[in-house]
Amino acid sequence: MGDAPAVGRSCLPIEAPASYPHGPDGVELVRTHLSLVALAGRFVYKVQKPVDLGFADFSTLAKREHACREEVRLNHRLCADTYVGVVPIHRDADGALTFAETDEAPVAFAVKMRRLAEEGFLDDRIDAGDAGEDELERVARRLADCYRRQASTPEIAAWGRPEKLRVNTDENFDQTEAHAAPQPSGRGAGHSTPHGDDPQAARSDVLPRPAFDALRYYTDRFLDERAALLHRRCAEGRILEGHGDLRLEHVHLSSSAEADGEGVCIYDCVAFNERLRALDVANDAAFLAMDLDFHGAPGLALFFARRLAALLDDPELLALIDFYKTYRAYVRAKVDLLQSQNEDLPDEKRAEQRDRARRHVQQALRYATAGSGPAVIAVMGRPATGKTTQAQTLAELLGADYAASDRTRKELAGVSLRERPDDAAREALYTPGMTERTYAALCDRALDATRAKRPVVLDATFGKQHHRDRLRETLREQGGEDGIPHCFVELTASDDAIKARLADREGTRSLSDARREDFEMLAADYEAPTALEDARHVTVSTDDGDATAPDATTTAVLKRLVRHL
Repeated sequence: MGDAPAVGRSCLPIEAPASYPHGPDGVELVRTHLSLVALAGRFVYKVQKPVDLGFADFSTLAKREHACREEVRLNHRLCADTYVGVVPIHRDADGALTFAETDEAPVAFAVKMRRLAEEGFLDDRIDAGDAGEDELERVARRLADCYRRQASTPEIAAWGRPEKLRVNTDENFDQTEAHAAPQPSGRGAGHSTPHGDDPQAARSDVLPRPAFDALRYYTDRFLDERAALLHRRCAEGRILEGHGDLRLEHVHLSSSAEADGEGVCIYDCVAFNERLRALDVANDAAFLAMDLDFHGAPGLALFFARRLAALLDDPELLALIDFYKTYRAYVRAKVDLLQSQNEDLPDEKRAEQRDRARRHVQQALRYATAGSGPAVIAVMGRPATGKTTQAQTLAELLGADYAASDRTRKELAGVSLRERPDDAAREALYTPGMTERTYAALCDRALDATRAKRPVVLDATFGKQHHRDRLRETLREQGGEDGIPHCFVELTASDDAIKARLADREGTRSLSDARREDFEMLAADYEAPTALEDARHVTVSTDDGDATAPDATTTAVLKRLVRHL
């Protein structure tokens, strides 16, 4: 084999059960971008690949040995019983790799671990509905105990400063910008999408350019505006050597009374780079909270964050959690995206990684614009200002629910969604009574989404003050003291632009029935939202929506939502 790089190039020797001293019945290999993991009976062996990725340098045997020893040392904090130690890998007399002792110098090193019971991994238990607040309470207590036993140092605390955080966030954006794709063409303001009525049927690329730009804008803005808070956290000792990769799959729960840490083992921390594990405890916790959200358990994510904040007497953790969840979701999107480029993976696996990356981008954007909880975004404005285009695009980008007044009205009336009704049917469709039913139904759709702890985008004119008031009152009643977060996004356009877009609809099949001859009536009927306070109302012009890249309006809307929701 010569040197250990051969371990990275060909793993066949350590797949042989005879290579292992305890004689497992079989060996299963798992490959990651940094390591090779051998599942060998009751033990697991992890070998670092001979790579240098910048943030992780395993390019020499000495560096790989050091990384193994650091991994055991650091993981003993939260999973001592599992990490047995570092073992050398030798060549036997026939040149085969073996874990048996020989007189020859080691050619590689492995971290040896006891294999954890398959039924205890928290990601599987969450997916199966077999874990709840009791389990997350145990995890929070285990982490809090680990954090409390540490004392920050000036060197560690420095990693929590805004300029240090920006190194990490800039690295993420720089490494992914080449993947930021423009939206499909033909989606300018005032025109329906070519993908039908269901916004989820239209899948933009994994990282649409408006999402990338909005996330970078949010991140830079937060680091600038909350710099004082971040510096104070450094001074107060909130920056510690944490786990750094606190995902559900790295948490194992055991019912055994003799198990380490009262049955909570949190393993596989970031041992190879101090920059990625020296962090604010809010940053560490955010990874697990984000992953709980990703696995469909937002209630448990909120419970975990609140309990950890209480155990650490750290209420400011909750003020930072959405920022760090945004960061963590984007980190996972980056990793998934890069793994999807690996041509050694089967096409099915690569497609799965792309889908995970897309979902993580949606997740990051939701945190940045709407926070962790439910939120309502009402895209409003006069007809032909681009409401449907932008509302559907927002729903796609955020992974949010979507409800449109045009569809709701026609479904309530039992008429065709695409055929423009004749004059008699149209008159019945737009009576004051039918309009009230339509907006009441939109309020119900908003409540359904928020009760499920999901964001929702509403697509309607909201041209009457009492319709806006009804939605706001409904959200106040259901959302506690401050109400459910919401924002009205008003799209505007000049009269000439609206007339031209209405004229373009002639002869087309569209959910909207508004046409050029309706302009004067519709304009007179629209009540400008002057009573909405600035915190709940943003305005974006779509006059240039067709003249420039279609991303421009979407990016403008997202940036304004960053500041308001």
